[in-house]
Amino acid sequence: MTTIRTVAIGLLAATALAGSAFAQENSGEKLKVGLMLTLSGPAAVLGEQARDGFLLAVEDMGGKLGGLDTEVTTVDDELKPDVAANKARELVERDDADFVVGPIFSNIMQAIAKPVTDGGAFLISPNAGTSNFAGAECNENLFVSSYQNDQVHEVLGKYAQDEGYGRVFLMAPNYQAGKDALAGFKHSYKGEVVGELYTPLGQLDFSGELAQIAAMQPDAVYTFMPGGMGVNLVKQYRQAGLETIPFLSAFTVDETTLPAQKDAAVGFFGGANWAPDMDNEKSKAFVAAYEKKYGSVPGTYAMQAYDAAQMIDAAIKAAGGDLSAKDALRDGLQAAEFTSLRGDFKIGPNHYPIQDFYLVKVAKRDDGKYQTEIEKKIFDDYADNYAKDCKMN
Repeated sequence: MTTIRTVAIGLLAATALAGSAFAQENSGEKLKVGLMLTLSGPAAVLGEQARDGFLLAVEDMGGKLGGLDTEVTTVDDELKPDVAANKARELVERDDADFVVGPIFSNIMQAIAKPVTDGGAFLISPNAGTSNFAGAECNENLFVSSYQNDQVHEVLGKYAQDEGYGRVFLMAPNYQAGKDALAGFKHSYKGEVVGELYTPLGQLDFSGELAQIAAMQPDAVYTFMPGGMGVNLVKQYRQAGLETIPFLSAFTVDETTLPAQKDAAVGFFGGANWAPDMDNEKSKAFVAAYEKKYGSVPGTYAMQAYDAAQMIDAAIKAAGGDLSAKDALRDGLQAAEFTSLRGDFKIGPNHYPIQDFYLVKVAKRDDGKYQTEIEKKIFDDYADNYAKDCKMN
């Protein structure tokens, strides 16, 4: 377990401008936040971006969230649900975390939601957004700063439908987010699905699947393969000479995978709620600060974690700095009174965001780095399809 402690410097002018009177009034109370992210194995880069985005936000706010000195404890869930559940209990019961921010993967979210919320903490997911928690199993103490899993995939389904791709091959890992991915694509796509494969989570050799694609010659391929899975799939797709078949994806060609995929990914499409070329001043400042501090291009994982910190900051301010005022904190999280890096953003009745979604395309920048760039907006102020099933307690 790695513990990172951030201490505000009260003499900074920026802190004074942020509200020194409020900070002084609440100077005796400390906010404790647990970050639970995947920080080892092939998918570690995803968790690292989320960690770095969150810590950058805390730094940008002078080491205080909501005017309170903030202590951040970071743990690796190891992408193991049983390990994650135990560490979640430790964060809440032993470390007295007021908020837990995480995880990256949906199977981990399923494992930690109950121990975190039953333990009296708020859970803020900066990435995972399963359908069950968006609908019938919604939880008053669970909020999401990212999306509902289906939504990004719906972007590509809508694009494939609009482009007239009549035959599409689908592929995703065999876990909840993979199932949500293909369900999301099919929600917007009404053409023929000529193949639908679920691969083992963590698979790195796709020669068998690529042979099927070559034999079927679909109009397009749609896939969700995050982390190292996506790196290998994109490289192998190019090596197999399949680039004439449009490659549509989500979380497969993004800022976590592009440094390894490089030219193999250029021109491939993805879906997102944000991209590093987002045209607003706050986003531009975030991208510049992130690149300067960490030497890499931030992706949505970093952006959503930064916004998770902003959600906590806004909630504590709404509660007057009183961490025991759970109802007021909850109302503050719901109100989300902050400026999101993605622009339009509000929290829906199921505690999942209502936001815009875009088709993005991989490009190589003049400085040699790779990033996704917004091609066009697909959905405007889009709420997920499960909110109607949420009966919040």
